[in-house]
Amino acid sequence: MLSALTGSVELGLLYAIMALGVYITFRILDFPDLTVDGSFTTGGAIASVMIAGGGSPSLATVTAFIGGLAAGAITGPLHTKGRINALLSGILMMIALYSVNLRIMEKKANISLLGVDTLLSNISLLVVMPFVVLVIKFALDWFLHTDLGMALRATGDNPRMIRSFGVNTHSTIIVGISLSNGLVAMSGALIAQYQGFADITMGIGMIVIGLASVIIGEALFGARTVIRATLAVVLGAIIYRLVVALAIRIGLEPTDMKLMTALIVIVALTLPMIRGSLRQKATVRKRAAELEVASVSKLSSGGER
Repeated sequence: MLSALTGSVELGLLYAIMALGVYITFRILDFPDLTVDGSFTTGGAIASVMIAGGGSPSLATVTAFIGGLAAGAITGPLHTKGRINALLSGILMMIALYSVNLRIMEKKANISLLGVDTLLSNISLLVVMPFVVLVIKFALDWFLHTDLGMALRATGDNPRMIRSFGVNTHSTIIVGISLSNGLVAMSGALIAQYQGFADITMGIGMIVIGLASVIIGEALFGARTVIRATLAVVLGAIIYRLVVALAIRIGLEPTDMKLMTALIVIVALTLPMIRGSLRQKATVRKRAAELEVASVSKLSSGGER
């Protein structure tokens, strides 16, 4: 049980980087970017091919990040310059990346890293990765408080208003999507090194896992400020992996995890609406009760006269 919990926390820390990338597009830009499912595999493919070929694991991870930036830099113009629907532009890029990733992996379905030194081979993940994730989190916090970062946030909140100040929202959208997919690809590179292989299907469902991490974190820890929101996303990724480990322990099959993830997201997305509806009904009942009490007291006072 302890080893399962340890492994879940380790995976949660690695997936937290991907969740931060999803947070940029989903919350900051309000952009449903399905490129994530392809760019995650791109990161794993680039890192695995370079490391298996004798390259530096550090350089391979950085190159994977750049590969993700490039993927996002194509999705952005498809939407902004090509005027393709945001959802469709992500889907098109995700499909294109499947073939690109196969090319990167030299037309192999998977690349093994067993017996090869990687960035994670000789370190304790529970000791090192929290610092790495926090550095990335604080770097993202700093960026989102710069002029460009503020423009990025304003683009997601009110694009018409920020355009009136002379900001090119096309550029901010492209920057945001590129940074998002760069972080996703970096996470894919680290996951490939952690599990010892890269697979062409390793990115399937990553957008849902990222959304689950974001939504769980925000629901449990709040998101009133950017600093608090990014911390919530990191903790949400860890909690999600712990929930998955617990589900497997109580008897669910690993093949059921995608379904469980989808259900978690559905519940998390509909819960605020359900709470609001219940709160509204409670308010209506309270007002009705108050009116009933007032009318009864008015009638009783009239009868006394």
